[in-house]
Amino acid sequence: MHLSASMPAIIDEGIVETATMQGSKRLRTREAKRWLQGTRILILSLMATTVGCGNFFVPPDNSGGDDGGGGTSTSRVYVMNATAGANTTTGSIAGFTIANGTLTPVPNSPMAVQFQPLAAIVSPNNAFLYVAGPSSINVYAINSDGSLTALNNGVVISVASLDISPDGQWLFGLDLQQSNLDEFQIDASSGGLSALTPQPLPALTGTMVPQMVKVSPTGNLVFCALGTGGDRVFTLNTTSGTLTYANQALQLNSASTSDNALATDSTGTYLYIARAGTNGGIAVYTIGGGGVLTAIAGSPFAAGNRPFSIALDKTGKYLYAANRTDGTISGYTIGAGALTAISGFPITSGLQVNSLGADSSGTYLLAGANGGNPDLSLYSFDATTLGKLNLTTSTATDTDPTNVTQIALTH
Repeated sequence: MHLSASMPAIIDEGIVETATMQGSKRLRTREAKRWLQGTRILILSLMATTVGCGNFFVPPDNSGGDDGGGGTSTSRVYVMNATAGANTTTGSIAGFTIANGTLTPVPNSPMAVQFQPLAAIVSPNNAFLYVAGPSSINVYAINSDGSLTALNNGVVISVASLDISPDGQWLFGLDLQQSNLDEFQIDASSGGLSALTPQPLPALTGTMVPQMVKVSPTGNLVFCALGTGGDRVFTLNTTSGTLTYANQALQLNSASTSDNALATDSTGTYLYIARAGTNGGIAVYTIGGGGVLTAIAGSPFAAGNRPFSIALDKTGKYLYAANRTDGTISGYTIGAGALTAISGFPITSGLQVNSLGADSSGTYLLAGANGGNPDLSLYSFDATTLGKLNLTTSTATDTDPTNVTQIALTH
């Protein structure tokens, strides 16, 4: 099989979008899964150069940080670039330090990788970056200067989304080849992953398309957004890591509706869902005991075309949604979970903006765009008009456009 012609760039509402040297083509999820299975051997061979050799291990250099967890306290963002130049079997990871309205590349950024990164998450102690490729989860130590060191602690598995429990013990991924919620125990010192028994995702109507996994801030619930297949809720025993299906699910009533992204408030009271298609918008649910979800009055709240990512600011007073098809960001004030559009929104962002995140200082909102122009935008919060975003700076994260799939921020 000739692999240099195509490689998945982003998981999106029932399809895997692939970039080819002749143009773009789409593979339906079932075909993509067979393709990914066929490339597993190649990815395994490439991992030898990506995540280390043999039993060699390089410990993270965290000597310059002080966040109580061994990592760095400096606010940084890591950008997953699914393509690097004309070679669509590789990608890169770009890292930037965020300070004083600037984005300063970390040493050796962008760093080339021998796969296309699809998802990423930073550990709560800022010591490790976990990056999902087409057939592997790769582990990188975050050094004190923000540079990355590839470790040999990865695992061979295909997942579309990653999240980590607040205590840093458990990593979760939505499986691309099986209808499962995958779970791994994290070694606190090395960042290594040990697989636990995967949990099946109960089937309802609609096609399950893995989009996003999200752990509640209290750590006891795990939410799974499955595209046209709706959403599932699991309970988590934070001591043992045991996952149990909570018999709670959201079932979508239209094949043209897709739940793409999730966010919760800091108290775990509300779940926000980026819902695209028929009856789309930002859906809001109260989170009851055992993960019971109840839609609030007025939900879903109007958004732009194809909301694909959502983020709350650090105060929890404002919510922002990336409207991928429009290339815009919508902004809302939050009142008892309900959303009210902020005057002046939506605002224009990068083409196919698809990933949002607030920096650890609470000063900035960052946006990654799959179509570039620009790849990464940095917004500050206006001091006079509450909730308003001001574009502070923007930058390319490799050769623009880099097909940004996700941004991951330090805590």
